Amino acid sequence: MNETMNTGVWVTGASSGIGKAVAEEFAKIGAQVFISARRVTELERLKQNLGDDGLKVHIFPCNVASSANVEQTFKKISAEHPVNCLINNAGITSFKSAESNSINEINDIINTNLLGSIYAIKSVLPHMIQNGGGTIINILSVVTTKVFTNSSAYSASKLGLKAYADVLREEVRKYKIRVINISPGATYTPIWNTDARKKYGDRMMNPEDVARITVSAFLQKENIVNEEIIIRPIEGDI
Repeated sequence: MNETMNTGVWVTGASSGIGKAVAEEFAKIGAQVFISARRVTELERLKQNLGDDGLKVHIFPCNVASSANVEQTFKKISAEHPVNCLINNAGITSFKSAESNSINEINDIINTNLLGSIYAIKSVLPHMIQNGGGTIINILSVVTTKVFTNSSAYSASKLGLKAYADVLREEVRKYKIRVINISPGATYTPIWNTDARKKYGDRMMNPEDVARITVSAFLQKENIVNEEIIIRPIEGDI
């Protein structure tokens, strides 16, 4: 029997883009996949489109910007299934200059990308510690390695999560919990508007390729952790 059949993977932001592709890839290798997002219709469509593999996909709607909602969602998941891996993928941005960003926009970006990911980590940690290990994978961005204009709030959220994850990694090694940061460059997902995808689409990476690398990082032997993975289009940043 495929050993991944007993693997439980919780994917946030699974309704589209990288999160959707990651959920599909984990389902294809036999994992039990718990998908979360605010758009329930898209989660249902993902499950349906997977056919037989969709039997391994379980829908748990969640708004990660709400700590109470995150905690309630994880309690529902873990009541029935062990969670071996958390994929922190939920994220938004605005592509506006710092002077143009409203306070509400900044709050939404920080609350979703940074605090939402921390809420999810905090919810799974006791469970993973009790179970003797686990894997936390944070989908970051190349903004953690390079300055991009019109991305100040987004950069702050991703760099903040990287700092949190780097400290967390050192603190949870003793529990055999792996913390992996994956920083993709421009990927063809709805986070980019239609004009940008039309203009740069041929240079962007596919979310399926990022998903395969993500799953591969998880499947490494338990005594190995690829802590930082940076992925860029072969022609470089956009």
